[in-house]
Order: sequence, then structure tokens, then C-alpha cells
Amino acid sequence: MLFTETYSPKNKPIMVLGTSSGAGKSLTVTAICRIIKNLGEKPIPFKGQNMSNNAWVDWNGGEMAYSQALQAFACGIIPSSEMNPILLKPQGNSTSEVIHLGKSMGITRAKDYYKDWFSPGWEVIKKSINIIYKKNKNCRLIIEGAGSPVEMNLIHRDLTNLKVAKYLNANCILVTDIERGGVFAQIIGTLELMKPDERSLIKGILINRFRGDLSLFQEGKKWIENKTQIPVLGIIPWLNDKFPPEDSLDLLERKSHIINPEIKVGIIKLPSISNFSDFDPLENEESILIKWIFESQNLNEFDFLILPGSKQTIKDQLFLKESGLSKDIRNYSNNNGNIFGICGGLQMLGTILEDPFFKEGSKINLEKSIKGIGLLPLKTTFLKNKITRQINTKSIWPNPTEINGFEIHNGVTKLDRSQEILKIKPIFKDLDLGWYKENNKGGTIAGTYIHGIFENDHWRDHYINLIRKSKNLPLLDKKTRSYKIKRESIIDNLANEFNKHFDISSLLI
Repeated sequence: MLFTETYSPKNKPIMVLGTSSGAGKSLTVTAICRIIKNLGEKPIPFKGQNMSNNAWVDWNGGEMAYSQALQAFACGIIPSSEMNPILLKPQGNSTSEVIHLGKSMGITRAKDYYKDWFSPGWEVIKKSINIIYKKNKNCRLIIEGAGSPVEMNLIHRDLTNLKVAKYLNANCILVTDIERGGVFAQIIGTLELMKPDERSLIKGILINRFRGDLSLFQEGKKWIENKTQIPVLGIIPWLNDKFPPEDSLDLLERKSHIINPEIKVGIIKLPSISNFSDFDPLENEESILIKWIFESQNLNEFDFLILPGSKQTIKDQLFLKESGLSKDIRNYSNNNGNIFGICGGLQMLGTILEDPFFKEGSKINLEKSIKGIGLLPLKTTFLKNKITRQINTKSIWPNPTEINGFEIHNGVTKLDRSQEILKIKPIFKDLDLGWYKENNKGGTIAGTYIHGIFENDHWRDHYINLIRKSKNLPLLDKKTRSYKIKRESIIDNLANEFNKHFDISSLLI
């Protein structure tokens, strides 16, 4: 099946455009996916191009944005990289890694991207749409836009918004965030900047994140409809459920509502942090308070520390050293603190980081080899090729259980034989996936390459119980509800709230 420059599938796609970044497009698509699934249709999420270091790996080892993976979960299907054919992974200094259909294609500078990658990008978007429809003839694409569709200096080379909408003749809705203020100007300004054929695709407007009595906006709703001649299909109230942030800037806005936490977790906010959805299972634990650490400080208030993943591990390790956080982390360890590193965080806990091919930020600093924090006797060398794969293994520590997750990293980590290695032990039966070491007087230092480790309920409960035992707290009930079941409940709640306040029927023609 070959595509021309327009295509009309059997079930008309629905596309969610926004008046700005952060308007709520990702959650709106997630809600629509679940609503349409519940109606008996087969929805499939799609975002032509996403920029994010919060990634997921499909069963073929292909990288995609985690937000599209979450939307696939909402559809009740297995995520696959054609749902997000272009992923740009920022790595600082106006450069990004370019991922096409799950595979790394190289590095680009922002000023060169559209010159070098626009035509190949559009071809891979069309190829992905082709793949989806060949596999799922009666599906309905639920498409997410990016940022604003009317950035006038970029609109002629925008791969993600109106070009896709026109190509598929999608039924589009325009989402705006009333919490930010200026909602009338956002809507009118966005529509005024569209061409007539683009504006004709907008079938409805959605007002997002309304606080207070929804009836108070009825006059505003009438004004928008009279001015635009486009129906306001819904006014969505402010929702408190926690979902993965789209990018690292959103982390700053996430506030915990736990009043009397039993456990306090500190997460180091690395400049090049990646895969921060790893911590969603902890954020949904009612007894745990998460605080983000941005600068040097006394860390002894925390019951355990997490060093997250990094897109530029050497660059972030230099940040830890220069900011004083490396010293703080070592002091915390000497006070019998518990430390856990994931991927780049694991690598930084080791003794040596070598970057012979300038893959992890060393080129900026002209240092191919630097010292790690030095708490685990591990040596990491960053190679040319990236490891991306789904993981199924068994843990040894802190308890034996089945483990699922995924890897995304360049580095290969081995025991540093120049150090004392007797005390370090493997966490998993697959010996290269993680290690741990117990401090002499209490506390553990551990790290793994497995993203999604905390989604493994039995493993997470046993790790948290190590912390609880050290604080003389009662151990967690072994019947703790599965995080993945809880995630399904959160998606259901989101879809139910949208269903109450959003009339989707006119989009299902």
C-alpha cells in the first residue's frame, strides 16, 4: 500500500494539537486512547516527532518516547517504535541524537536539523503510518502534536503538527491550558495564524486544568464558540493523579502531597537526566516522599538516595564533582546511607569512566577518562554502539524474584580489578546488569542497568523493606497492589474524568 500526500483511512484519525507546550496534549491523547478502547474500537497512539530523554525500548530493541509507550498501555496494546518514528534526544550544546524507527541515526546540531533531516524525517513518518495501517487495518490513530502548531518561523518545516493533520485529514481538537492564563488569546491567536484549510480541520476546542466551579466558565465558553464558530467540546478540571512528565523541566513542577512520610527519598537532578519515569512507582507509594536535589547539601535527611539515568554521563559526573555533590554522596555513604544508581547513575558510582569515542559528553571537556564517585569498584567504557533491549531475568538480592525492564546505554561496565572487589556482589543472575555492596556498619550501595526496576513489585517491596527495617518500621504487606495495576487504575480514572466533561462523539465520524 503506497501513500500519496493525502490519505483517508477507514476510521478517521483524531489529532490533539495544543496552543503551547505543556497544554496537556499527552494526557489528552492518553485519555482518548482509553475512552476509545472502552468503546470497542482499536486505537493506536502516534506522534511523528518527539523530543525527550524519557525513553522506552520496544520488543525489537527500538527506542521511543515513554509518553507514546504509556499511550499504548492506555490502548491495551504493546508499544512499538513506529508509534513514535522520530525521537530526538537532547544532549546539550544545541545537539541531539536522532532516532528513526527506534534506531540511532547520528547526532545533529539544531541549526542543521531541518536542512539535513526534514526530508528523511517525513519519509520515516509516512513509512511508520504505512506500517501501522498494514498491521491494523481497522484501527483509529490517536495523534499527538508537539508544542504549538503555528510557530511561524518553523511552520514550513514542522513535521509533527499540521503536516501530519493534513496528510491524514484528521479530526483535530485544540487543547489549551487555562491554568497558565490568557486562554482566550491562546485560542484566538492560534486559530488566526492557521490557513483556512488548516483551520477547517479543527473540530473542537478543549479547555484543560480548570480549577473551581466549571459553571463559572460558561460565559467564556459561549464567547469562544461565538468568536470561532468551533464548539468547545469540554472543560477538564484540575486532576491530581501523577503521570510521567514529558521532559525534565516538568519535574520542577511536581509537588508531593504526602504530609507524614515514613521514608524520604532524595533524587539527584542531573543536568542531563534521562528516563525519570523510573521513579513513578515510588511517587505512587503513599508512605514515600520524594525530593529533588539540585545542589550541594547535607544529605543525611534522606533514607535513601537515587542517582538517575543520564544522557551525558561524563558531563553529569563532572557536574557532581564541581558542585560538591560527589563529596556529599560519599559523606552520606560514610554515614551508612543507602544509595541506588540506575544506568548512568550506576556508572557514576564506579571508579573510572572512559569515553574513547566521545559518546558521553567528554568531548566538551576534552577528557576521555575521569574518576567516578568511587563507591563501587566498577569501570565503565563507552563504546560506539548502544545497547537497547528488553530484559527478563531473576534477581538474587534483596530477594529472588522475576525481573522485567529494559536497557538503553552505550557503556559496558566491568569489575575494576585494581580495587577491592570481594565485597561487591551481583544483584541479578545476569551478572552484568547490576551490583551491590553493604557498608560495614549498615546501609547499601547498589546500582543497575535496568530501567523500570521499581515497577517490579516484589523487588521494590523488598528493597523498601530494607530501608524500613533499618528505621524500625513495620514491613510492607506482601499483598501490596501491583504498580502496573495501579497505573491502569490511574489511566481509567483519567479517562473517566475526561468522559464526564468531554464530548468525543463528534470526532468519531
